[in-house]
This record gives sequence, C-alpha cells and structure tokens, in this order.
Amino acid sequence: MVRPISHRLRGFGSVFAAALFGAFVAASPPAVAQSAGPTVFAAASLKNALDAVGAAWTAKTGKAATVSYASSSALAKQIEQGAPADVFISADLDWMEFLDKKGLVRPGTRSDLVANALVLIAPADTAANIDIAPGFPLAAAIGESKLATGDVRSVPAGKYAKAALTALGVWADVEPKIAGTENVRVALALVARGEAKYGIVYATDAKSEPKVAVVGVFPAGSHPPVVYPVAITKEATSPDAAAYLAFLKGPEAAKIFADQGFTPAK
Repeated sequence: MVRPISHRLRGFGSVFAAALFGAFVAASPPAVAQSAGPTVFAAASLKNALDAVGAAWTAKTGKAATVSYASSSALAKQIEQGAPADVFISADLDWMEFLDKKGLVRPGTRSDLVANALVLIAPADTAANIDIAPGFPLAAAIGESKLATGDVRSVPAGKYAKAALTALGVWADVEPKIAGTENVRVALALVARGEAKYGIVYATDAKSEPKVAVVGVFPAGSHPPVVYPVAITKEATSPDAAAYLAFLKGPEAAKIFADQGFTPAK
C-alpha cells in the first residue's frame, strides 16, 4: 500500500527536489507497473501453489491478483457478509456449497480445481513411520503432547481429520489431545516448531515444510475426498475474474499445481 506523502515542501530547494522526484517517477520503466487484477479468497493450503500461479499470470498479463489466504470457513463467512472477493477457492465442497446455496456464487462458474491427500506428520528430526489402520495406537503415540490439525468443527483439514479418525475407530481416544487451529498452515507450524508431536495436514503442506516429515498417509476411503472447488462470486466486480479463472484451469497452472503436489480433481 502506498502511503500519502504528508510533508509540505517549502522553499526553492524543496521545490527543486520535488521536481527532480517527479522526473524520476516519470522516467521509471513502465514494466514495473502492474494493473490490478481480481481479488481472490483462497484456502491457506493453496498459498505456495497459488503464489506461483499468480506470478505466472502476472508475467503473462501484466495484471496482479490480490490473494487473501485463510481457512475456507472464515473466507466463506466473510464473503457472506459482503467482503469484496471476485474468486473463491475452498479446500472442501461444504463451504463452496454454503455460498452456492445462498446464491453467492455466479452460476456456471463453479468447478473442481485440484485434489489433495491427508497425511500424518511429525517433526523431521523425530519422525518414525506409523501404520495407519483401524484401531492404530495414535493416542498412545501422542502421549502427553498434542495432535495439531484444523479446527474440527469448521476448518476443512480438521473436518477431514475427524472423519478419518472416526472411520478408523480412534477418535474417542484422540479427541482430548487435539489442538485445533484456525487454518491448516498454523497446524503445520506447530509441528514444525515441535510444539505438537504430530499433526494432520495435507500432503502439499508437508511437502512445503522441510522441518516436518510424513509418517503416515490416511486411506482415501477413511474421509471424504479432499477437493478444492473454485468459482466466481456473485458480487464479483473485476473484469479479469473470468480470465483469471480460465488461467487457473489451464495447462500452465496445472503444471504448477502438480509440481506442488496437488493432483487433478476427479
């Protein structure tokens, strides 16, 4: 954000300096200027990939998208309350459906963008593989520490985690040890700092953080598919929203998502 200049220029020297400054600005290379693109609300787990996609889009179009990252639940509620978002990307189908049912998604623009996997992580220097299977002794492995994941009531990663632990028959034992966080990247950070012995995050999160290691992968059938739907919002005002969405679904972005560990949505 450019802050307004509050100092008043006084005297010939100040006027000369101001003129010189104006000439410098005028002579600045036009390539550094970027046109404003759409405002995007995106799940926190997309940050690395979407930052790279945004850079590629800017290089191609000269326009820069403004991206806000947070939990899908927080972003969806902000959109419901009138936050000025042009594009929304959720980490689960539920929060996109929440907005769609309220008529806050532009008809015909919704689709599934990418998919992910759910994994169990531990600090890299203490990691030991755990066989994730029905009844596996996760609570005993956690001990007096915590299991970090998203808030199981609202954050998609936490909801997926609860579903998986319930399906595997260990939720009741593990529930008291849950450290629910505001989004999955906060859970990742807790494990990376050693403040939680284990965490449940997405495979792409684990790949982005060298201080953690994947110690187990949750069976796909133990939780709903981790799918990221995308759509233009009903109140979108950016004329570039459709072009940005098309780029997200194109081959250049697909390669970036794949490099970050995402898989195609089925």
